[in-house]
Amino acid sequence: MSDNDWKSRLGTVYSTNPDFKYTTEPEERAETLPAAKQNLRVSLDRRHRGGKQVTLITGFVGSDDDLAALGKLLKTRLGVGGAAKEGEIIVQGDFRDRVVELLQSQGYVKTKKI
Repeated sequence: MSDNDWKSRLGTVYSTNPDFKYTTEPEERAETLPAAKQNLRVSLDRRHRGGKQVTLITGFVGSDDDLAALGKLLKTRLGVGGAAKEGEIIVQGDFRDRVVELLQSQGYVKTKKI
């Protein structure tokens, strides 16, 4: 897959040198803050969702893998669906109080319900 990374080379001029190797910068990985230093906000959202309520957890600083793991933990403990993407965790339904309790039990002490 790394041999076919043509999208990262769109601004590169064609080279006639047969030994030329394209070099790309490795992606920077976001460092995940410890749970005690995370500043999470838990809110209720209804916008652009057809009137359905979702619990929105924002403010997570870290890698996408850690965000997905936290989202999966919340969804399994609550028994509902949702998604974890773009730095936000979406949990279907109004579970603000239970989400705050679960996050604080996991060590996220700076969790605030909005």
